[in-house]
Amino acid sequence: MTTEPVKLKGNAFHLANSVDYADDSVVSKTLLKKTTGNLTLFAFDAGQGLSEHTAPFDAVVYILDGQARITIGGQPRSVGEGEMLIMPANISHALHAEKRFKMLLVMIRGE
Repeated sequence: MTTEPVKLKGNAFHLANSVDYADDSVVSKTLLKKTTGNLTLFAFDAGQGLSEHTAPFDAVVYILDGQARITIGGQPRSVGEGEMLIMPANISHALHAEKRFKMLLVMIRGE
């Protein structure tokens, strides 16, 4: 079940049911986009990922379903359902789906 962002405001919803998996793909859905930060849902099929990159702000990843390998500054970490990880600003990071997984990415801009 995919929920439209306009219907999310003021209503309870289930995060993991708000984005669907797609074969051999990474699906993203922006829930909130503001100058101060974003909330984005992702669904990664097994074997998919995001290549190494940096961001100018800290980012919080909350795993909703499945298992991810998140590498920060060259150090891999296995992160599973119900776990959260803070990726520090200006440090390289990459994500890989060990099994398919869904995550909420919270990016907060500024100090």
